[in-house]
Amino acid sequence: MNVSKLAGQLCMIGFEGTEVTPDLRAWMHEYQPGGIILFSRNLVDPAQIAHLTNDLQALAGDIPLLIAIDQEGGRVSRLPSGFTIFPPAATVAQPGSTELAYQAAAVTAKELRAVGINMNMAPVLDIHTNPSNPIIGDRAFGTEPEQVCLMGAATIAGLHDHRVLACGKHFPGHGDTSSDSHLELPVVHATRERLEAVELRPFQYAIDHGLQTMMTAHVHYPALDPENPATLSRTILSGMLRRQMGFPGVILSDDLEMRAILDHSKVGDAAVRSLQAGVDMLLVCKTRTLETDTIEAVRRAIESHELDPVSLEASLGRIASVKQRFAHPYQPIDSTSIPYTVGIPAHHEVLAHIQDHARI
Repeated sequence: MNVSKLAGQLCMIGFEGTEVTPDLRAWMHEYQPGGIILFSRNLVDPAQIAHLTNDLQALAGDIPLLIAIDQEGGRVSRLPSGFTIFPPAATVAQPGSTELAYQAAAVTAKELRAVGINMNMAPVLDIHTNPSNPIIGDRAFGTEPEQVCLMGAATIAGLHDHRVLACGKHFPGHGDTSSDSHLELPVVHATRERLEAVELRPFQYAIDHGLQTMMTAHVHYPALDPENPATLSRTILSGMLRRQMGFPGVILSDDLEMRAILDHSKVGDAAVRSLQAGVDMLLVCKTRTLETDTIEAVRRAIESHELDPVSLEASLGRIASVKQRFAHPYQPIDSTSIPYTVGIPAHHEVLAHIQDHARI
């Protein structure tokens, strides 16, 4: 793998529009990203999504793309009408049934696979411990570690059993913040003992139950690292997550375009620092110039040996491993089969069952 392709494989990018334009096609041929993340701005209806994912995969050559989406349910739902859209995690968890949580994830996975999406940026493994938290709230399964552990593991199983890669987030915990990392860098002043006893438990439980990808939090935890937010912290990612907690899978940065990062660093510098800290795959969600800057910065850091070749090889191996399980072999989506999977009565029955048991 040449340096340019290697740098691209370490990145997951987003884009504007609902189709592969000549400009996007040329950019992808040049930079060859390893993954794509889709947002509501990219999605119209099931048939259009299938056409889009087919076109994107056709550009990927012999290494299929991870095609991801944030489909948590509730207010973090990107899919358009026509799909079965579940309520937020807190509502799914309200009946206290891991079987219902599993079924919700299984339905979501079946419908995502039907249109060519093979990765879901879920479940949220944060614990909603701060009532004034502006960003997590009902995205969390609950306020207690045990509930988040059990519901998170059930969601992971429901996604994985139906060949959609789950991504736990936001390590090591975004539930106790009082600000939004999209807008600024939050700080959590909890002690290490408190973090290990509460916030870290769902992440450890998910690791022990087969989680393969983990997203970092753009949050500063002075008790864990006095200087760096988690995304840029070797102590937190390589030390705590990789070695202490034994996570074997892909560490994915949260979006490097968020103000928690860009207010303090250029995107290329943050990208290289993230990889040095232990991130395997960089997420840059929207702006083409920032995506280009990210991949170019990574390429230069590889060429200058600022990035360790052994660590890069390990990252590529972990990415290849999840692609082998969830993206290979790539088969183009047959849009004629979509009506037999997406939004079908059996899936709506699962949704209704959850709503009935959650008393909403």
